[in-house]
Amino acid sequence: MLVSAVKDAYRALLLWDRRRIASAAAAAAGSAVVIGLATVLIPNSLFARDIPPVWWDYPVWILTAVLLGMLIATYVRTPESASEAEASGRDSMPGGRSSGPDSASGSRTGVLGGVGGMLGWFAVGCPVCNKIALLALGYTGALTYFAPLQPILAAASVALLLVAVIIRLKGQYSCPLPSPERSVRS
Repeated sequence: MLVSAVKDAYRALLLWDRRRIASAAAAAAGSAVVIGLATVLIPNSLFARDIPPVWWDYPVWILTAVLLGMLIATYVRTPESASEAEASGRDSMPGGRSSGPDSASGSRTGVLGGVGGMLGWFAVGCPVCNKIALLALGYTGALTYFAPLQPILAAASVALLLVAVIIRLKGQYSCPLPSPERSVRS
């Protein structure tokens, strides 16, 4: 089942148009800048970092940003899908929620993506600059207890984001919107 889900996700990636690829690149770049500036992986004068980054912070930061970009791009509605949904009468429900085949997976993957993004942020951040850890554990406790958990947070972040991306992509490939020709005939 996992292998078929990954294959479907890969096939969906091959169907992406320029608009979706550009959206993924822009969202990944934006995520990288926001996380990088706030965690001082990108040196800046706005934020400070008491503990220098470790070697694995940089690959986790980039991987988190790329996966966030891909996940955000799966929510981009292409002009073709908008016209197909309107032709079939499935544009949207009241309240702005989609009534398409991926609305249930959208809320589930939104939660996975949100949690994965936050875990990635905490994973690459300075352990003593994290106000939550600092208030809960103190300076020494953050170094003693929170810092050793950061690699686990990093792995969980990447895993959650990867699962969310695979679910979204699999749904786009295996549950495509009907073409206008089929919906007009029925």
